[in-house]
Amino acid sequence: MSRLGKIARRTFLIGSAAVAGGVVFGVYAARTPHPNPLAETLADGEASFNPWIKIDGEKITLITPHSDVGQGVRHMQAMLIAEEMDLDPGQFTTDFGAPDPAYWNRAFSEEGAPFMSRDESRGAETARTVVGYAVKMFGIQATGGSTAVADSFDKLREAGAVARETLKLAASQRTGVPVAELTTASAAVRLPDGSEIAYTELAADAATLDPVTDVTLREPADWRLIGKPQQRLDIVGKSTGTATYGIDLKMDGMVHASVRFNPRQGGPLNGYDASAAEAMRGVQRILPVTNGVAVIADNTWRTFQALDAIDYDWGPAPYPPEQDAHWEVLANSFTDNRLDSEWRHEGDVPAALAGAETIAAEYRAPYVAHAPLEPLNALILVTENRVDIWAGHQIPRTVEDMVAGITGHDVKNVHFHNQYAGGSFGHRLEFENIRYAAEIGAQMVGTPVKLTFRREEDFAHDFPRQIAMARGAGVVTGGKIGTCDLSICSPSPIASQMPRANFPAPPGPDMQIVAGAWNMPYKIDNLRVRAYRAPELAPVSSWRSVGASHAGFFAESFVDELIHAAGQDPLEARLAMCDYDIARNVLEAVAEMSNWGTDPGENRGRGVAFVSSFGTPTAEVVEVTAGEDGIRIDKVFVAADVGTVVDPVNFENHVQGAVVWGLGHAMNCEITYSDGMAEQSNYDLHPAMRLYQCPEIAVRALENQSKIRGIGEPPVPPAASALANAIFAATGQRLREMPFNKFVDFV
Repeated sequence: MSRLGKIARRTFLIGSAAVAGGVVFGVYAARTPHPNPLAETLADGEASFNPWIKIDGEKITLITPHSDVGQGVRHMQAMLIAEEMDLDPGQFTTDFGAPDPAYWNRAFSEEGAPFMSRDESRGAETARTVVGYAVKMFGIQATGGSTAVADSFDKLREAGAVARETLKLAASQRTGVPVAELTTASAAVRLPDGSEIAYTELAADAATLDPVTDVTLREPADWRLIGKPQQRLDIVGKSTGTATYGIDLKMDGMVHASVRFNPRQGGPLNGYDASAAEAMRGVQRILPVTNGVAVIADNTWRTFQALDAIDYDWGPAPYPPEQDAHWEVLANSFTDNRLDSEWRHEGDVPAALAGAETIAAEYRAPYVAHAPLEPLNALILVTENRVDIWAGHQIPRTVEDMVAGITGHDVKNVHFHNQYAGGSFGHRLEFENIRYAAEIGAQMVGTPVKLTFRREEDFAHDFPRQIAMARGAGVVTGGKIGTCDLSICSPSPIASQMPRANFPAPPGPDMQIVAGAWNMPYKIDNLRVRAYRAPELAPVSSWRSVGASHAGFFAESFVDELIHAAGQDPLEARLAMCDYDIARNVLEAVAEMSNWGTDPGENRGRGVAFVSSFGTPTAEVVEVTAGEDGIRIDKVFVAADVGTVVDPVNFENHVQGAVVWGLGHAMNCEITYSDGMAEQSNYDLHPAMRLYQCPEIAVRALENQSKIRGIGEPPVPPAASALANAIFAATGQRLREMPFNKFVDFV
């Protein structure tokens, strides 16, 4: 174990155990399930066996509490329940359910402990258990970090099995047929004579029984749904425009609102003159909100026009106003007093570097926006005794707490109704729409208010991915990498984000500064990865794959440079250094897929990269052609290991979407600041990948891991470095800073 590992892990275990391992909560309390929230609202004849299933005489409702931001998680949760409950698509409805501690996210324990995901030692698993206790006791219901499948896989199958066995018991008591002689299929209990009793017919009987909790889950060989290609439950609605998103909601008597607040994030509003706006058609009220102004009107367009007519006096930004100064802060933060943590140190890096001929490089990753297609919005109705709010959000219980704090209502009288969201990429982990909707609603008691952000306002007040810089120093010895020293500096995304969610910033190092780099699966004699925490600059947030999106680019780009200096083949060298079988299998798979080792042709190049993030090892090979007009991305090959694939169609879509996301932002996107304001205000200045630039993307899923992992984010981090490495192979030009279009053209 590295020196930092001993220190950081000991500190983590002692601190967390004191808080969560029994001193505060007690082991009994930590292991006791939360009460079933559905039981509180059951009508006569309705049955609920656990927090995820409710049946009455007419229908079966499956509660799918993970937020669906386009990743298909509502479908996935339903299929896991349906697998064990013997339901077919079309035999049930789904509902996000009311926020409740019962829906705490078990999988957060994996990323919350400072161990490599491959480490399943007793110490690592104990730390994860401790983190899990804390997540459970605080009832942290959240969707993020590619955890939805990992969180749901066991507990939702168990939920379905409990319902199945309880319904069989109800049928047994009604018919006198022993439970052992009963089977289930297509939402019915089947008797030995072939007759059936529908689950809905058994609901009233089952409501009188204690749930049967001693259940056995089916073997993979008996799965009907898991691992089989499926049509997502939401695909017809989303393909035909009939699906309802938060931005589509309407209510009788509803008014429209929009906001304008200081374009310098966190800066104050010194004053404003709204006289011209007040006289405009359709404008009903102009209200103060934190650091800004809200307009209430009879439609959204008129709120936008009125906001443009207001004369604002904005205060200064609480961070350096010009972009160059942000980079300067990072460059000056590679100092001992800014050392956040030394996540890995094997061998003796200082001694190996001393007096040696070193290879050095510096890398940069800019701020980038989330920019989902659906702008921020919320519908709220505040009355004297109750608040209802409708929006798409990934931390629903915190929404209720936050609204209660703003409106003054008891949190039990605040009701959040989660909605489909038109994308997120981390954006719906933030709360600007929630805060402003609550502030406006509190001033419009009794009137439903629909808040919609203008696209430009959404861009201006996004909390982008953290800016980051890396410095690498290495030594090549005997035709291989002998020393690799990688230092990464960025502001802490977690320290910036948590206070906005009313959570305290966690103590200790921020793993996200080096995520995807410190856990590289390579055995190098002298290897060190350090994190430097820059002072907070522009406020930042979790962006799809968080720290691995920059640190993976840094690590795999620098490793590639060292491999080239050693005269080795990029993929063969990675395989030779790889000391983790799961990662090796992924690299071998992508080598086979891409026919690595064959001649790609004139003016063409292949680049490879491997990054493990959120426990999912992912390797990518990018093929490019360098022509007179620029670089064309021809093909991308991706292999990833998630343990078990729930839906191979959705898996492939996730991977392809993540590759497009990772490549497009590496090619074309950045947020820069001038006079404290983001210079990019819409997609024309932050364009990601164009349709004509999209390559063919081949995907292979491996299932060798012992644990279930997610796939929504892990294909993002390798994309940038695989592309940069491919461009080097084709042209000899190293790209060390994103976006790449500063240095090459893409066609």
